Amino acid sequence: MNLAEIIKQAASNAISYLEYRKLVEDHVINQTNTGDQITEALAEYTKLNHQRMRRLDKTLKLLPESQEFLENFDKDVYFLVITESWCGDAAHAMPMINKVAVAAQINYKVVLRDKNPKLMDEFLTNGNRAIAKLILIDAKTNLPVATWGPRPTKATALVAAEKAAKGSLSPEFKQELQTWYNKDKGKDIENDLVEMLQRV
Repeated sequence: MNLAEIIKQAASNAISYLEYRKLVEDHVINQTNTGDQITEALAEYTKLNHQRMRRLDKTLKLLPESQEFLENFDKDVYFLVITESWCGDAAHAMPMINKVAVAAQINYKVVLRDKNPKLMDEFLTNGNRAIAKLILIDAKTNLPVATWGPRPTKATALVAAEKAAKGSLSPEFKQELQTWYNKDKGKDIENDLVEMLQRV
């Protein structure tokens, strides 16, 4: 199976962002999580992420210049995003991806990582199945035009510096990263996505 076929198959089984939000909510109600491993910790992250996404869906706002560019965007592409309910980085990214998709009238398709290993393995980050991963797809060819993720540019730099200094990410650093996301209010993700679409 070539890349276009892998993407086409994954996209045909994808759900919308609103369907994904409902899926996460259902997992919260059932105290479970998406993915191959169901654990108490991952279910707790899912609950936290549901609250986070609900807040961001209500509070995120696009910059006027982003809004103007996106409203005039006319390329035939769609977003295919790989994620899981327990991923903290994804919970911060997905609501802003939705704001951008709505403004640009780009179809936003969501697939789960563990149900799409062939797709995920085509879009690894430093050899890892890191999520969220956004693939910008040409709707005519089903081939990738660009990718984004798993984190915005500034957060990626913070993580790289921490790993270089200490070899791994401590719970304290992960908390600092969440604080950074909260202060940034999605702006770095917005800038990354607008710049990506400007290059198409």
